[in-house]
Amino acid sequence: MTSAPAAIDRPRRSALYLPASNAKAIAKARTLPCDVVILDLEDAVAPEAKDEARAAAVAAVAEGGFGHREVAIRANGIDTEWGAADLAAIAGSKADAVLVPKVNGPADIDRYQEALSAAPATMQLWAMIETCASVFALEPIAAKARSTRLSLWIMGTNDLAKEMRAHLTPERTPFLPFLSMTVAAARAHGVSVLDGVCNEFRDLDVFEAEARQGLLFGFDGKSLIHPAQIEPTNAVFSPSETDLTWAATVIEAFEQPENQGKGAIKIDGKMTELLHLEQARRLVTVAERIAAAG
Repeated sequence: MTSAPAAIDRPRRSALYLPASNAKAIAKARTLPCDVVILDLEDAVAPEAKDEARAAAVAAVAEGGFGHREVAIRANGIDTEWGAADLAAIAGSKADAVLVPKVNGPADIDRYQEALSAAPATMQLWAMIETCASVFALEPIAAKARSTRLSLWIMGTNDLAKEMRAHLTPERTPFLPFLSMTVAAARAHGVSVLDGVCNEFRDLDVFEAEARQGLLFGFDGKSLIHPAQIEPTNAVFSPSETDLTWAATVIEAFEQPENQGKGAIKIDGKMTELLHLEQARRLVTVAERIAAAG
């Protein structure tokens, strides 16, 4: 089976985690300006509440009302006592995606693919990159997007820090190589990729600095733990007016009759190639889709 193509240009600036056991939080999520809602059955739910949370998540997506937002359900790991039941329930739900934790290599993607065999063809498989093993298997994991439902990664920097026994500072120095390699592997295989959460939600200056670092690395957006983080994230990961002015200039220049068929032209004194035209068109597409979502 091959999956539906990854919506690489779909706005996924802000992906908010919510405990699936918290009905009030889920109701509020239907009104928030995030692009993605992740109903969590894993870290945010106590063991004794797992079954109740699973039923609540499935009921929430059945009820709908999330508008333009994608809705994913994060399952417990396939080897946990709740994993099989989570995956079976999610496969029969109306969720857009299932997010799976603790992926170590391509064989794990195959196992999740098999567990979702009864799910609609449109259901996506999203995976957390949060283990030491996974950062040494990024390329073969990403390559599974060609033959499975895999379409998106989310960095799990908290879990990765714990496993490495590393310090998660605002600069994220120990993780910089992994961040860049994760983006590169994702791009090589058309996988969307979101940055990990920032634990700071009170000091939004600190948060915004980390979000801008994620943009610098090339992430499509950022996963979030608090609604206060949504607005600054959307601002950081939206094309700026300067970006769109540049994009319009590049597109217009390449459309001129004298530039038809050329691989490189000079714009404002700078050499501009077809790769820049592709970037310009993507920026415009993303901006249009953000505007359409309201």
